[in-house]
Amino acid sequence: MKIVAAYLLACLSGNTAPSAKDLKSIFSSVGIEADDERIELFMSQVSGKDITELVAAGREKLASVPSGGGVAVAAGAPAAAGGAAPAAAESKKEEKVEEKEESDDDMGFSLFD
Repeated sequence: MKIVAAYLLACLSGNTAPSAKDLKSIFSSVGIEADDERIELFMSQVSGKDITELVAAGREKLASVPSGGGVAVAAGAPAAAGGAAPAAAESKKEEKVEEKEESDDDMGFSLFD
């Protein structure tokens, strides 16, 4: 991931075709040791390709990756519907108690005073 970030950083600086030497200089500027084998592997895979095409291809691949967040919520929603009202009432009570405790802790001082 560091190599990809350095490559994108070099592209953002105006270098349309960053070299391995460019990536190594970025790494050395922030005190990171460069892994020559991984840099060479990465450079062999992206050589001759336009950065916008690489990003577009990556977006297409990411779109096909399941995120899982929406499925878990949707599957759990019917099961939780029966007992949701009492749980919501309890959480409101707890929130009120927490607000009082927080107001006592500031001792009259505010972050924005």
